Amino acid sequence: MKLGRLNHVGVATPSIETSIAHYRETMGAEVITEPFDLPEQKVKVCFVDTPNSQIELIEPLGADSPLTNFLEKNPLGGQHHLCFEVPDIEEARSYFECAGKRILGPTRIGAHGTPIFFLHPKDMEGVLTEIMESPKQAH
Repeated sequence: MKLGRLNHVGVATPSIETSIAHYRETMGAEVITEPFDLPEQKVKVCFVDTPNSQIELIEPLGADSPLTNFLEKNPLGGQHHLCFEVPDIEEARSYFECAGKRILGPTRIGAHGTPIFFLHPKDMEGVLTEIMESPKQAH
């Protein structure tokens, strides 16, 4: 297992529209994708491009979203997770399982359209960590 490229930093927000305005007006972001729903993950997302990575803005879709708890504790939102790329998601999953790291749920398709899974923050130095298979057309 080798640490891959940082794909994005996930930022939870109570309002994607407010956060988009912040990144445009305060931070000077020029490229921001149109928000879209991921109903299977109970979130709405969009991506803010930076020169070397992306910010994934994440808003809950309903009270049963996994983000609801996070936003109750952090009403303004904040950093939710880090996402690293790997060339082979199944190889990475096997590596982390063999290392005794807790994987949160099944491997599923993420916002970039590639397989992902999450690692428990208590096993990752306090950081919720997303592992994402590198998009085939990237790089």
